[in-house]
Amino acid sequence: MTDPRNISIHDFTYDLPEEKIALHPLEQRDASKLLVYQNGNIRDDHYRNIAAYISPGSLLVFNNSKVINARIRFQKSSGGMIEIFCLEPAELLNEYSSVMNKKENVKWKCFVGGAGKWKSGALSKEMKIDGKPVTLHASLIEQLSDAYLIEFSWSPVAFSFAEIIESAGDIPLPPYIKRKTDDADASRYQTIYAAEDGSVAAPTAGLHFSEHIFSQLSAKKIGKAYVTLHVGAGTFKPVKAGRMQEHEMHAEWIDVDIETIELLSSQINNIIAVGTTSMRTIETLYWLGVKATLNPGSTDLTLKQWDVYEEPLINSNVNTGDALNALIQWMKNKNTSRVFTQTQLLIVPGYKFRMAKALVTNFHQPQSTLLLLVAAAVGEDWKMIYNHALQHEYRFLSYGDGNLIFLS
Repeated sequence: MTDPRNISIHDFTYDLPEEKIALHPLEQRDASKLLVYQNGNIRDDHYRNIAAYISPGSLLVFNNSKVINARIRFQKSSGGMIEIFCLEPAELLNEYSSVMNKKENVKWKCFVGGAGKWKSGALSKEMKIDGKPVTLHASLIEQLSDAYLIEFSWSPVAFSFAEIIESAGDIPLPPYIKRKTDDADASRYQTIYAAEDGSVAAPTAGLHFSEHIFSQLSAKKIGKAYVTLHVGAGTFKPVKAGRMQEHEMHAEWIDVDIETIELLSSQINNIIAVGTTSMRTIETLYWLGVKATLNPGSTDLTLKQWDVYEEPLINSNVNTGDALNALIQWMKNKNTSRVFTQTQLLIVPGYKFRMAKALVTNFHQPQSTLLLLVAAAVGEDWKMIYNHALQHEYRFLSYGDGNLIFLS
């Protein structure tokens, strides 16, 4: 395969007119259009009929991360506004929920809008939670290379950070949705199965799924599994470097329990990933299993951006079942029931998928790592898929339509 470092992002672009970007969700989740790609052929349909294209016995893998109200606005005493966008916890984690449930204070890496106006001192915001007055403070600790370290504290201290941010913050719509949030966004920029607080962007492929679709899947004996990848703001980060060598892939936290990994191991030939985040999570599990195979005594398993394209992983040739079983055994040896770690997995054309036979996903931005993943799944046919969508009135990006892609 071509060295992924030499891939030029300029080969993965297309003209996306502003009017093709969906600024609002449709009234019904499953009314979104669905493009089905298989063996070089395209069919047009709607999400409400997606079960018709999926074989009985298949296993759909969903990302159940929940979007937090990551955008918090503070008004200075002078009247100026400072916007803090929470990216990820800055503190050492054993599990994400421990940070969300923390009381009294937390430290987060954040973007800061209007940082130049924030010379010194803590910012404050008054609010009410369950009818009780609460004061939230934000202190700028230091400037990092690509963000700021912010300490949040509040009183009374009995509330958790999850309760604080739910009340103080706003839904973090993507930057290409150029409007203010409205009441509908609180529910519609969230999947119906969202359960684990932590994402600052929605796993958008799942936004189309409804209870009606779930009923159809169940009737057809199509299973569901849930993994967690907390989506970071880096998912919207355009690739500005000429070659991928100069682009740093964003790292994101994944959390998967051993029962789910055992289920995946039993369904290896029947897996469909719902969303690029689910795909990156389950592919990461495979590679962590390879690492566990090569080094069973390893105390910590993570996946860096180029790991899978370098020795010893690239030529390891561990089959999928053996890799997952090695990961399960590694977990049992460590007396842990969950894989909780960071992944920086970058999937580009030439990558060999180990876990899924199909992918459900939205239509992505030009020159994005998400589009690279789609191109890895279907090769040059990504251009045909996107041209078809543009010519047949599909809506693009987070609130837009999507596709079911069977891997080449």
